[in-house]
Amino acid sequence: MPVLDQEPSRDSGGGDGLPKLPLPALKDTLDMYLSCMKHLLTEEQFNKTQNVVKQFGAPGGMGELLQSKLMERRENKANWVYEYWLNDMYLNNRLALPVNSSPVMVFPQQHFRAPIDSLRFAAHLISGVLEYKTLLDSRSLPVDYARGQLAGTPLCMEQYYRLFTSYRLPGTERDTLVAQESSVMPEPEHIIVACKNQFFVLDVVINFRRLNERDLLTQLEKITRMTDSEEEHLPPIGLLTSDGRTEWAQARSELMRESTNRDSLDMIERCMCLVCLDDPSGPELSDTTRAMLMLHGGGVAKNGGNRWYDKPMQFVVGADGCCGVVCEHSAFEGIVLVQCTEYLLKYMIGSPSKLVRAASVSELPAPRRLRWKCSPEIHKLLSSSADKLQRQVKHLDMNVHKFCDYGKEFIKKQKMSPDAYIQVALQLAYYRCHGRPVSTYESASIRRFKQGRVDNIRSATPEALTFVKAMTDGKLYTSDKEKMEMLRSAITTQTKYTIQSITGMGIDNHLLGLRELAHELKMEKPEIFKDEAFLISNQFILSTSQVPTTVEMFCCYGPVLPNGYGACYNPQSDHIIFSVSSFLDSALTCSAEFVKCLVEGLMDIRDLCNKCNSSSDVTQKEQGQTLETHTQTETNWQRKTPQGPADNTETQQTLPQVVLRKPNQTKVEVQTQTPPVMSQAETQALKNGSKS
Repeated sequence: MPVLDQEPSRDSGGGDGLPKLPLPALKDTLDMYLSCMKHLLTEEQFNKTQNVVKQFGAPGGMGELLQSKLMERRENKANWVYEYWLNDMYLNNRLALPVNSSPVMVFPQQHFRAPIDSLRFAAHLISGVLEYKTLLDSRSLPVDYARGQLAGTPLCMEQYYRLFTSYRLPGTERDTLVAQESSVMPEPEHIIVACKNQFFVLDVVINFRRLNERDLLTQLEKITRMTDSEEEHLPPIGLLTSDGRTEWAQARSELMRESTNRDSLDMIERCMCLVCLDDPSGPELSDTTRAMLMLHGGGVAKNGGNRWYDKPMQFVVGADGCCGVVCEHSAFEGIVLVQCTEYLLKYMIGSPSKLVRAASVSELPAPRRLRWKCSPEIHKLLSSSADKLQRQVKHLDMNVHKFCDYGKEFIKKQKMSPDAYIQVALQLAYYRCHGRPVSTYESASIRRFKQGRVDNIRSATPEALTFVKAMTDGKLYTSDKEKMEMLRSAITTQTKYTIQSITGMGIDNHLLGLRELAHELKMEKPEIFKDEAFLISNQFILSTSQVPTTVEMFCCYGPVLPNGYGACYNPQSDHIIFSVSSFLDSALTCSAEFVKCLVEGLMDIRDLCNKCNSSSDVTQKEQGQTLETHTQTETNWQRKTPQGPADNTETQQTLPQVVLRKPNQTKVEVQTQTPPVMSQAETQALKNGSKS
């Protein structure tokens, strides 16, 4: 039997009163593992795996012993998998952060008419950051509530409190996620501004008073003037943070030999966040180009050194209007990034600019340039880091596509979950590109539980494979009615697996816990974790995530394997934004071809739905009840969520240089993550009437 807590208490959502993450029954996880893998293996591989799994789960066997130890761990830890998961997912990973690990949020293209406009934008953005941090510091941030299954229960808010107070410290074997505790050391009162690869300390509190927007703009202008002094330019030390984690740890040790460097590193590591004032990157600023520039900065020739990748939040403000956020992922999930970012953009639209009215702090001290003393070894390491980043720039194959033929409203009219529908479409696209299914990762939020992060929804289900084969190989001899039944079966299975994962019953965290506990106890590695099937199961060639927004921005990230795809999607009422990434140096992948197959598949699934619905529509008309009437009623019910007062002001653009487009908002079906929450009223609306 799975190990569960009974009734979750309804505290502030910070985590103390939330239930502990349940521990699934060993047999359930092993059965599901076999079900997930059978169609991804050869018959010979599966027969071997079946025997290995049977041996592992036998009465009195190693599986039962490890399960009992995990049960003890669950009793003694706030979250039995959190440390294992954090190390495995992020801190043990030796790959460079840009492209491989750090997701980005790309803002709408801004239209700055003069250089001062980008600084005004940055000053207003920083002002919003300080407002948001005030909410965090006072624990006044509205609590997120679960939707759908277990609707109305508070979600763990711990991730929010790491946004501006944490840092990923590189290690030669494993990184450390450093969280600053206010009881031990003072909260940071400065940000770091990166400009032309130089770093400046911008104090946001002077004489116990927070700087207003006019002061911030004045300080940013001083910084840009200071960077114009060529003789003052120092090496682009930020490039070192773009290297592999072991290489950066070694370089940091070399830097630490000098007291000047130690002071500079300390100021960066303790800052709230970075604001990166980027130079223009070129004339062509399509969604795809801006996504790539946000992911890697364009390399050493552009803004690749104007970063410090270990900080959780780097706000990029380009002089050419290319703006967004780069996120170090170990501290929090994408939904936290979305909600923070949306708060900031709504703040910039909804609050008037305070550049003129507010009183300034007189005689502001100039921001301080951080100094570096670089040995010949550091110069050598900088050159190596620059070369490796340039390879990332050269090899990234990005394709951002706005699919405009329909969006989630059409999918809901089919009585299907938009997320499950899109996941099946992604399976179809991969199959049409490559002729086979592969292990697929879709992140599933488990924030219903104390210290909850994510588990995996394994979207490459047997039912999805049956459907995509029928749509690809069996076009001529499978009827539309049969295909429709296969589609509904695939979506039902996907939705069921989603619910399992978000309620703590997924298999990936459980298998990880069993594996790591065996290692911790210095046991011989169980055969199940040495089996070829386990390796295949964790080779996520297709890595996907739904990141919905209420403003027209989008999230993207790189693939997790050299021969893989990253596929992030943002479903809106009448369109879906897809951000597909792969690597050009892989002969097996092509982002443009994947997007082509994805679009064709989405159109084919729509046509299938329309054909089947039109025949059922005739039947319903004879009964005097049209499908149109029914779906209109459903849509109205989905729109019943009341809007918060902030929505009334979002269209009043008080700062013309801030571009913010707000798509239609509708109630969302079963999803892997909660939607952005920007106000108490909106939070209450979610609690009262929305799904997850």
